[in-house]
Amino acid sequence: MEAIRKQASKLREQVARQQQAVMKQFGGGYGADGVFADEAEAQQHSKLEKLYISTRAAKHFQRDIVRGVEGYIVTGSKQVEIGNKLCEDGKKYGAENTCTSGSTLSKAALSFARARSMMEKERGNLLKALGTQVAEPLRAMVMGAPLEDARHLAQRYDRMRQEAEAQAIEVSKRQMKLREASGNGDMISRLEAAETKLQELKSNMGVLGKEAVAAMTAVEAQQQRLTLQRLIALVESERNYHQKVLQILDQLEREMVSERQRIEGAPPPVVESSMPPPPAYEEVNGIFMRNTVAELVETVEYFLAEAVQSYRAETDTELNLAAGDYIVVRKVSNNGWAEGECRGKAGWFPYDYIEKRERVLASKVAQVF
Repeated sequence: MEAIRKQASKLREQVARQQQAVMKQFGGGYGADGVFADEAEAQQHSKLEKLYISTRAAKHFQRDIVRGVEGYIVTGSKQVEIGNKLCEDGKKYGAENTCTSGSTLSKAALSFARARSMMEKERGNLLKALGTQVAEPLRAMVMGAPLEDARHLAQRYDRMRQEAEAQAIEVSKRQMKLREASGNGDMISRLEAAETKLQELKSNMGVLGKEAVAAMTAVEAQQQRLTLQRLIALVESERNYHQKVLQILDQLEREMVSERQRIEGAPPPVVESSMPPPPAYEEVNGIFMRNTVAELVETVEYFLAEAVQSYRAETDTELNLAAGDYIVVRKVSNNGWAEGECRGKAGWFPYDYIEKRERVLASKVAQVF
């Protein structure tokens, strides 16, 4: 509809220019230019055109903001739904966890669920504020009566101006006919009637133009003020939301970091073991041999074994093992320890953690060294 109106206005302007050119050629007394000889009226017309363009652009911008906020609300509502589902999962794990090593993760899950619930509540408040404080006022402005009434006044003024142009051309034609007819009484009275109508149109056009300019000016000021206020409200709502979420996340991080530090700072659990410590590596390898050590160590032929479970070394003389590792066993002691080499490193390990293998793939043997 807007494109059709623009096209019609363009065609009217072309016709008016052609009519003006014809009237000038015949030297008419009025002509279309005579209607707008008043500089104040010309300025009024120019200002009204600029106001119409300005308010139309502001209306489109307001509509874009409304559409953007509404889309954000729809997307945000879906995110709130997903976030609340995550809260439920965290609460469920925290309440039902039966881990034997402690309740640390349960506490963390419950803390996370509580913080996420608070954040989703703040997001819901943000979406509500965007709807009531931003979208609704702008939508009311776009669809409101003040803007439409001012636009109708401007359109009425435009139609009256076109009518005055046509009437001015009619007066010029009658003036030419009167000059050619040499004082015909009937033509004189018709000319006077046409001139009277033209003056009425000009007078009404001036009054209507002032009303339209005043109405459009007021609407433009209201558009500018209201749009700026709603943009500020949008920014403030988002800022408040992010500040509150940041406070929640800071508190959650402090709780989790404190719990982690408590765990890492706690002494390792004491595991009772009846197994005696392994012989000193230097003593067994002949650096200084004692009789007690010699009695403990039974020299055997080298053989290959596979680790059936992992072992974590507790001293520098012990050897780390992973389940599935292959070891060259060199010594076996009488107190349950064996000494051997795996992956280029040598040390002691519990003999019960390995099983002897008669046949081993060549690729596995290569891993030993």
